[in-house]
Amino acid sequence: MNETTDSGRPVLDAAHEALRAAVRALSDQDLGRPTPCSEWNVAQVLQHAAGDQLAYASCITGQAGPDYDPFEPSGKLGGSPMDFLEPSVSASAAAWATVDPDAESVSVPVPPGSLTPETGAGAAALDAAVHAWDIAVATGRPSPLTPEMARPLLDVARQIVEPLRQYGAYAAAIEHSGDDDVAALLRYLGRDPEWALTSRGRLG
Repeated sequence: MNETTDSGRPVLDAAHEALRAAVRALSDQDLGRPTPCSEWNVAQVLQHAAGDQLAYASCITGQAGPDYDPFEPSGKLGGSPMDFLEPSVSASAAAWATVDPDAESVSVPVPPGSLTPETGAGAAALDAAVHAWDIAVATGRPSPLTPEMARPLLDVARQIVEPLRQYGAYAAAIEHSGDDDVAALLRYLGRDPEWALTSRGRLG
């Protein structure tokens, strides 16, 4: 299993490593835990996140994408969490490494179907980093989503998220003042930064 693939884009590489770190820590008992994605458990969020990364790779390379609908994840991984995740993350990084940063646009699996390379890679990073947070807080572990990652990802989110809300990809933004960078990003995406402290999120 190769965990060293580098996309050549620091924010995306950091987001991929955050997702790896969250998944690497999982135990079998963690997979059924509820997550901030209210309809999905940890295994389903992992499956969705892996499918999204493979979808980005597929748009760039023309190779096969996920063989399931990432928005209807079964949660059946068919192996260890890392064995399920790593091929998709590696494929995404390898695909992005082939994209000319000066290209006018690159094909992506989110509306409007193409973005500049910088924004497209940021969209892939946003997806990986936020699902890393989902998995970490669902299992009571420290968040791998750092302020250094959250700062540029909030700029990306403001460019791409509004059209996605109508498809249910993100909930309505949660208004709040005085947030740090991580909390501001999460609230913009409709997530409660204090989810793990609520009765719904409290680990039992």
